[in-house]
Amino acid sequence: MYIAFRNRKFEKLFSDEKALIRKWGPEQAEKIKLRVTQLLAAETLEVMRTMPQVRAHELSGNRAGQISLDLRHPYRLLIKPDYENPPHKNDGGLDWKKIRKIKILGVEDTHG
Repeated sequence: MYIAFRNRKFEKLFSDEKALIRKWGPEQAEKIKLRVTQLLAAETLEVMRTMPQVRAHELSGNRAGQISLDLRHPYRLLIKPDYENPPHKNDGGLDWKKIRKIKILGVEDTHG
């Protein structure tokens, strides 16, 4: 899968292991690196949905269009399809089987 980042500064942070550790601590940094590696290896976003430990799901409300991937509680890796018009199914949900490009938006506690 192709991965973009919300901006260059964020891309630089994600490519620097020491910076990740400084920002989120060693355990969270490891989990972030794992998720990015899994995303890179996935042919489509549907692969992430089939991994129970990832708990990939679409968000709603003011985060509609975003997808949450579990990290270390309570944090989530937030991503979105990187398309002008993301592929959708007839029921209105994203067509995860057709999504091959994502953008990493951030690491957040979406429940806090």
